Amino acid sequence: MISNLISRIVILVLGTLYPAYASYKAIRTKNVKEYVKWMMYWIVFALFTCAETFADILISWVPFYYELKICFVLWLLSPATKGSSILYRKFVHPHFAKREQEIDSYITQASDQGYYALVSLGSKGLNYAANVVVSTAMKSQACIVEQFKSYSTSDLSLSETASAKSSPSRHIKKELDDDELDNRLIEERYNREIAEMAAKERSAVVKRSASTRVRKSREADLYSLQEIEESVGDSDKPQLHGSKGMTSNE
Repeated sequence: MISNLISRIVILVLGTLYPAYASYKAIRTKNVKEYVKWMMYWIVFALFTCAETFADILISWVPFYYELKICFVLWLLSPATKGSSILYRKFVHPHFAKREQEIDSYITQASDQGYYALVSLGSKGLNYAANVVVSTAMKSQACIVEQFKSYSTSDLSLSETASAKSSPSRHIKKELDDDELDNRLIEERYNREIAEMAAKERSAVVKRSASTRVRKSREADLYSLQEIEESVGDSDKPQLHGSKGMTSNE
């Protein structure tokens, strides 16, 4: 059985490319007979393409479906059978002639309303695109935030692991720092005690020197008083002798 791919290739080459080149030749040579023949073929082939779209979905499971399609396209193209001309004259042209006015009115209404429909469709499309862009931006922002959170969590775990690994050395360093602080405190207390003792000795020396000076000043005062008393005593003795002489004379 022929697959879908092979039938597509055959229909593309025989049903599209070859008739397109033949239509070009008919227009270039201005052959009216060929021009009309290929125009009828393109109308029938357009209807066949529309019907094929639905048939591929509904009845493609029928045996020899793709072979029948290829044979139908060859029947349309063959100059011996003239399948496109037969279908156009017996089926397509009579139905179009009956409904030509209805089709024209539909086309006119569609052309009148097409602008408004296009504008509304465009506005809806723009709104939809804007909503998609906004939602995508919000989702990407949320993803970035989550990624940063995961990075911060991983960095925190890594830092905790590193701190846990370096905790023994930090503990030893802390113990050394504590010992050094204790030594400093002991040295400061010893220096403070020595300073207090020196201050006490200086105050004792000052007190002793002050008491010595006071004693010496007292001794000096006493000595001066004794000298004054002795001097006063010596001055009183001649006066006493003089008074005795005067009494004897009398």
